[in-house]
Amino acid sequence: MRDKRWVPLAALAIGVSLTAPAAAMKNSTFYGTIDHISSSNIKVTDPRNGQSLSFLLVPKFKQIFSDDGKTTYQMSFLKPGTPVEVLYDQKALGARHADKIIVLKHLPSK
Repeated sequence: MRDKRWVPLAALAIGVSLTAPAAAMKNSTFYGTIDHISSSNIKVTDPRNGQSLSFLLVPKFKQIFSDDGKTTYQMSFLKPGTPVEVLYDQKALGARHADKIIVLKHLPSK
């Protein structure tokens, strides 16, 4: 009986983490060109430093926008060589996954 006192506290902690505002979850950003795209992942390489990152795509991923935010695209629009900005995090799935992909006209210079 005594061992189960932590159960309400665990339930409270889970409830608080599920109701945390989306703004509290900070996304990271990666710029580059698409090397590979499939229904479950995307690999992007930054041509300035050669760094490549792969991102998981959740089923029915639909967060693909133009850089001005006025146009949305389907997954079939993304091809190898397309310059993109990927907003991603590792919190929800435990692995790096894309939250939003922005199709760029050209890569920003740093």
